[in-house]
Amino acid sequence: MWKLTRPDNQHDKLVRDNLLDLEEHHLVRIETVRDDQRQVWVLTKRGHGEAKKLLEPKGIRISVLREEKYDPVTGKLLGTSYDDHAAAVTSTAAELHRAGIGHQLGFQTEIGHRLGSSFVQRADLVVRAPEAGVPVMLLEIDRRTEDAHDLVQKLRRYWEWGRLLPKDADKQIADRVRSRPDAIEHVDHEQRLWRRFYPPTGREGLVPLAFVFADTTEAKVDNTVAVLEEAGRAYWAPRRYETLYPKAVTAKDYGQAVPVVVTTLEQLTEHGADAAVWRRLGREGEQKLTAALDNPDGDDLFREQEARADAADKQRRAAQREAERPVCKRCGAKFTDQRWEETTARGGAWTAGDASLCDTCHAGDVARKEAAAEAARLQAALPLEPEDDQESDRGRGWFRRRA
Repeated sequence: MWKLTRPDNQHDKLVRDNLLDLEEHHLVRIETVRDDQRQVWVLTKRGHGEAKKLLEPKGIRISVLREEKYDPVTGKLLGTSYDDHAAAVTSTAAELHRAGIGHQLGFQTEIGHRLGSSFVQRADLVVRAPEAGVPVMLLEIDRRTEDAHDLVQKLRRYWEWGRLLPKDADKQIADRVRSRPDAIEHVDHEQRLWRRFYPPTGREGLVPLAFVFADTTEAKVDNTVAVLEEAGRAYWAPRRYETLYPKAVTAKDYGQAVPVVVTTLEQLTEHGADAAVWRRLGREGEQKLTAALDNPDGDDLFREQEARADAADKQRRAAQREAERPVCKRCGAKFTDQRWEETTARGGAWTAGDASLCDTCHAGDVARKEAAAEAARLQAALPLEPEDDQESDRGRGWFRRRA
């Protein structure tokens, strides 16, 4: 609490005094005392109700009420190991807040995500920090009390939740998804259930998920990450784009994947959450959070590569067409596109004339033929002139007959 509310203070006296004051008004109580003598405070039922009215902005929920449970024999208040995990969750939120990732009311704990089977997957922590480039991120805090394959199942449930449709979804879309489950991959994220709860992430894929390991060894973390990468590949790994240029496009399609990053609470405490302490599943090395969540080999690269491949393909097809362009057998000139179309189009041979001639030579032949035809037509239209001998003979005979 001290780290979250007063991250710049070196001492927690101010926070302790405020908590003691709230305790006098029965708004908070001590849940338990840890081995290092640090106290874990929780809200009472009265305090929970007051917090819901006073601290809750629209769309933000506070954590569920921590009910008091007592040992039936000794009457001692039971912490049921809530203290260690709760402290790790609060410490994670404090380190994020100290690094400028999220504000005090931008954190939510124990947020449920109901699946179609009515199972509720609860996120340990949800952070909203759009000003830090993280509009929303789900966090699972693991003190290595769970088997690595249990974490894979959590990842699978978040992936399934991100593929659900709301109850009032379009009937045609719902019927299509019901009959063919992979049809959900062609449904825009804006029409899915998760967008009713969280803002757009600003990146491809579903809501990002972070695993923060606490109170464990580096070897255990490495083994867990290896299991997550191998057994959870179907949920976090990108796919190849469906494209006409598979050899030229190396970009990855993250549209249906859950971006998963991992770190440890010890790294966050030592270096800060804004340092290069986050590792993205499927990548080598550690990065800053926003860099780990970004997809430099995603949509932007795909559009760039496909545009280059399309331009190269058009250039190649244009060069191939030029190489196949016919040449006039009379003058050696290349055919124009129009002449090429005339000689190859269906039925074009009836009007194209000699298909081996370019448009210029063909036009010359046509002009000569038309000139010859016109000359013949004019010749045929002229009256026949009689020969001189026949005309003189006809005249003398006529006079003789008349005489």
